[in-house]
Amino acid sequence: MPEMHTPQAGDDRAADTDVVALLMRQHGDIRNLFDEVEQSQGEERREAFRRLVRLLAVHETAEEEVVHPFVRRNVTGGEQVVEDRLAEERAAKETLVALDELDTDDPKFMLQLTQLRKDVQEHARAEERYEFTHIRRSTDAGRLASLAKAVKAAEAMAPTRPHPGVESGAATMALGPVAALVDRTKDAVRKAMGKD
Repeated sequence: MPEMHTPQAGDDRAADTDVVALLMRQHGDIRNLFDEVEQSQGEERREAFRRLVRLLAVHETAEEEVVHPFVRRNVTGGEQVVEDRLAEERAAKETLVALDELDTDDPKFMLQLTQLRKDVQEHARAEERYEFTHIRRSTDAGRLASLAKAVKAAEAMAPTRPHPGVESGAATMALGPVAALVDRTKDAVRKAMGKD
């Protein structure tokens, strides 16, 4: 029986030529990783949580750098749509930072994880309704593919976990590993899009 391949963030075997399809797949991957974190313990939970943090960082950064600018320019009322999504992202990031300060075996961890999952799922539903449908309606296949390519490049270039000591600047280090990962992922997206 041939081995099944489950696409992972940054996996070039995942044939995504439509940014909306790619981001929807990531929403599914995020849901699955939440399940994995909730159902595991010890080192297995820590590893699943690291993968969840990485995918959330890649996904949100790609949206901030690729999707939101597109929506602002091309969707009627796009500025407000983006501002609403950014407010949701801020709430989720605050919970994520609180989680990052806890050991995955701490009893408070699961309470915070439940809140993060709720915030992320509400945000994902809003993205799908208010951004993704409008993107698909307002652009052609070539543009969807070029946006997907920028997101895929960022996925491939994003670090798998925060690496202390390689951040650019002391301020990033002071904000902690999650902030450092997000900053490095933003750099990767910008390079992929030729913004640097």
